[in-house]
Amino acid sequence: MDDDERDDTWTNFRELVNMTPAELEKWLSTDRSQEAGQHQDGGESTGHASGRRIVNILRAKKGDLSDDDYRHMRKVVGYIRRHRAQRPSGDVSGTRWRYSLMNWGHDPLE
Repeated sequence: MDDDERDDTWTNFRELVNMTPAELEKWLSTDRSQEAGQHQDGGESTGHASGRRIVNILRAKKGDLSDDDYRHMRKVVGYIRRHRAQRPSGDVSGTRWRYSLMNWGHDPLE
C-alpha cells in the first residue's frame, strides 16, 4: 500500500469512526453490542470483533499501523458507508441497525 492510499484510508476512517476508544470500549461491553450483528457458530459477531480491533487502531500511533491495519480500516469504511445507506425510517436510537454500526465505531446519532 502506497502513502497516498494510506493517507486516504486514514482520512476516511477518522471521518467515519466517530466514537472515541473509551466510548467504543464501553459500548462493546454491553449486552446490546454483543447481541447485534451476524454471529458465526454462536460466537462473537463480526462487528463486535471488528470493534475491538478498531479500539486498538484508534489508540495506536499512525506510524505504528501496519498494512493489515490499513486493510481493516478500509473494511470499516466500506461497512459504515454501506450500512448507513440502509438507514431505516423513523427513530433509530434503539435499533439493531444503530447497534451494528456502533460495533464498527460509528454512532449515527452523533
